[in-house]
Amino acid sequence: MQAYAIRRFLLIIPTVFVITVLLFVIIRLIPGGALRQLYITLYNPQNIGIDTQGIPTFEEFVKSIQPPGNWVVQYGRWVNGLFHGDFGTSFFSDRTLFDELKTRLPVTLELSLLSLVFGLLASVPLGVYSAIRQDTPLDYAGRTVSIFLMAVPSFWIATAVVVYPVAFWGKSIVAMEYIPFANNPAGNLLQFGIIAFIMGALTAGGTVRITRTMMLEVMRQDYIRTAWSKGLQERMVVLRHAVKNTLIPVVTIVGGMIPGLFGGAVIMEQIFNLPGLGRYFLDATVNRDYFIVSGWNLLMSAFVLIFITLTDLAYAYVDPRVRYH
Repeated sequence: MQAYAIRRFLLIIPTVFVITVLLFVIIRLIPGGALRQLYITLYNPQNIGIDTQGIPTFEEFVKSIQPPGNWVVQYGRWVNGLFHGDFGTSFFSDRTLFDELKTRLPVTLELSLLSLVFGLLASVPLGVYSAIRQDTPLDYAGRTVSIFLMAVPSFWIATAVVVYPVAFWGKSIVAMEYIPFANNPAGNLLQFGIIAFIMGALTAGGTVRITRTMMLEVMRQDYIRTAWSKGLQERMVVLRHAVKNTLIPVVTIVGGMIPGLFGGAVIMEQIFNLPGLGRYFLDATVNRDYFIVSGWNLLMSAFVLIFITLTDLAYAYVDPRVRYH
């Protein structure tokens, strides 16, 4: 297994290289460009009545701040900066990506982890119970809820949570301004708890379905019938023999869910006005902030690759029958 783990981690290196090329090219193919956005922000030459005397043309502005060289030269400079820990500086705020990470990462991380906890605490027990009580009213209710959560868009539920309380009761149940944990721990947990519950519920639908399906398959195996025939209690059969073997596909779902929570945080942070990384990345994309978008995507890609590798390695610990060569 050690040799397999080393090979998997070494494969991350060429994958990251391909990702850097794609990121560098794709962001520059988007119409507009960061320099044009910055030029409009600084000089706003389209405003009626503005004094254009002394304002450089766009071509003069580009020549004054853009490093010379073609795309290959610019890519080389960018990669060289990555090796020195420079993942990009914003054209607009003059702050580096790591400066923004220090203040915004705790917001997104808290929201994502709470969402994962709520989602797993709700989905795994519900999926297991639906399987061992197949075709009962509670099973039908659980399946209906899971399908509903999979079908309804996340932004619709989040918007409804914001709009309907204000429309009917005149006030929102969620604070629309970020409450730092250091200033008000109870207010912070209440604010993030409601938002994380929404995110966790939306991701729980698929987990309930896969947990129930795999649990039904495991419960039909010969070793489960043997455990029943030995007179073991239902709790022992389910928890010790069935649930553990059901967790392998659930581990796969969770492994793909965690990076997805960072992406889903974009919508929630925008709706609930949270100063997290998702909202920052959305603003950077709209403004064509090349280095911030490229640096953040590169970090997320590396995080996803590492997490997928760790998920594969975790299979051996969940199921001793799994061996890597």
